[in-house]
Amino acid sequence: PPCLLLQFLSYLGACDRLLKQGYEEGQVEEAMEMFQYSEKKAAEFLHLLAQFNDMGFQQNEIKEVLLLCGNQREKALEELVMK
Repeated sequence: PPCLLLQFLSYLGACDRLLKQGYEEGQVEEAMEMFQYSEKKAAEFLHLLAQFNDMGFQQNEIKEVLLLCGNQREKALEELVMK
C-alpha cells in the first residue's frame, strides 16, 4: 500500500538525517523504534545519550534512565548521579 511506502521513506529520511549528525546506525535504529519512529524524540534521546556518555555514565544505565524520565535532561541527570 502507498501509505506504508510513504511511512518507510519517511523513516529512511529520518534515519539518514540522524546518521548525518554523527550518530551510529545501530543507535539510530534503536532510538527510532523506542520512540515509535518519532524523529524528534529519537534525536533528543541520542543527543542526551551522547552527552551523558561523555560525562562517563554507562550506556545501558543512560538508556534506562532516559526512558523512565521521558528524555527530561535534568531529571535523568539526577537519577544517574544517584545511582
